[in-house]
Amino acid sequence: MFEYDVIIIGAGVSGAAIARELSRYQTRICVLEKEEDVCCGTSKANSAIIHAGYDAVTGSLKAKLNVRGNEMMEQLAKDLDFPFQRNGSLVLCLNESDMPNLQMLFERGIANGVKGLQILDREEVLKMEPNLTNQVYAALYAPTGGIVCPFGMNIAFAENAYANGVEFKFNTEVQAIRKLEEGFELQTDTGTFRSGYVVNAAGVYADRFHNMVSEKKIHIIPRRGSYCLLDKSAGKHVSRTIFALPGKLGKGILITPTIHGNLLMGPTATDITDKEGTNTTGKELDQVISNAGRLVNNIPFRQVITSFSGLRAHEDGAEFIIEEPEDAKGFVDCAGIESPGLTSAPAIGEMVAQILKEKMELKEKDNFIVTRKGILDPKSLTKEERNELIRENPAYGNIICRCEMITEGEIIDAIRRPLGARSLDGVKRRTRAGMGRCQSGFCSPRTMEILARECHLSMYEITKSGSGSEIVVGRNKDDWETV
Repeated sequence: MFEYDVIIIGAGVSGAAIARELSRYQTRICVLEKEEDVCCGTSKANSAIIHAGYDAVTGSLKAKLNVRGNEMMEQLAKDLDFPFQRNGSLVLCLNESDMPNLQMLFERGIANGVKGLQILDREEVLKMEPNLTNQVYAALYAPTGGIVCPFGMNIAFAENAYANGVEFKFNTEVQAIRKLEEGFELQTDTGTFRSGYVVNAAGVYADRFHNMVSEKKIHIIPRRGSYCLLDKSAGKHVSRTIFALPGKLGKGILITPTIHGNLLMGPTATDITDKEGTNTTGKELDQVISNAGRLVNNIPFRQVITSFSGLRAHEDGAEFIIEEPEDAKGFVDCAGIESPGLTSAPAIGEMVAQILKEKMELKEKDNFIVTRKGILDPKSLTKEERNELIRENPAYGNIICRCEMITEGEIIDAIRRPLGARSLDGVKRRTRAGMGRCQSGFCSPRTMEILARECHLSMYEITKSGSGSEIVVGRNKDDWETV
């Protein structure tokens, strides 16, 4: 007898989307995540854009799942209450000699089923985006492109899956997988789990787990991408996502507004060996700034408030791997999920759930919960509604993060809700407390106090992002009482 019917390795956006789709069925599901929260890997550090679907090779899984995921996004954002906007995208052609490449992208997009594509001339493009480089010759316009909050999307999938019965075990690192006569045994740093089926949604580590059970090896290269984030004062410098024509390593540097009103530039593309190598380098950030300046004029670079990098799981075949290995039936790979992985995540969830539905002969639940409500944002209320909210709960009148105007009430909600925050970064991803101009310089002590009080922890136990990132050090721990 297995503890679970399905174990999913990884609580990133793909793993969470798969968990949500599988939770439609009568089955016991568990998600194992080595970090302290959902959305701690590739899913937390990316371009936060919803691709239209013209870039991937026609007929590839990337192409099919990109377009399907894009189509699903509007309804999902409504059902699961996460921010999403179709702002459209532009791929710039700077030289007449590159027009055949732009035309190829257009034709590929049409073949992939992307709706509304147009090739615009210089005058049409500059009318849309006056701050673009004067060197622009033409552009491919994709009105179905969009922007999203990747944290909000990932957390929404996970919370909805949890509401539908999926278990999540954090701080649980899978160390080995053994095929049994039936099913699999997973050894972790917290114990051993047995499951009839395993879904491998482990990001840059997916090759490691695949290679434990299959003789047909795969190889994933961590491809690091660095970004610069600008203050909201620069957020309207462009209104659409601006790309250069794609190169050998991908789509190159983009400039885009974010769903929360900032301006984002990046990513670079550097293949590395360290699967945890999310450090930034001066060379890569210089590359971001230099290349962004070639596409858009007068970017206010002095308004950069932070830089960061993330890792893309680039598989040698440059394609999503979503299938069972021939020699490891019951083990379903969800590997090589790089761009457009965020866009494709809902469709990846559908595809993996369909594979397992057929293999396991799953039956749908009668009581599947379709919707989920996110954290209440008092700024979305009228003045009268906000005043009434504060009268009912004074915590919503106590501003903790001045840059983003986040209240104590929102932070308490982020901690108390299903799969609630247990770290500063967990609060940040759910509420944006600490994401503003001062980058948590003012609000982190107060947020720590709230975490300590709500979670019944000492200040010594509060972390930035899980074990090993404790913030208060250097005194006798006995001097601190548990709040």
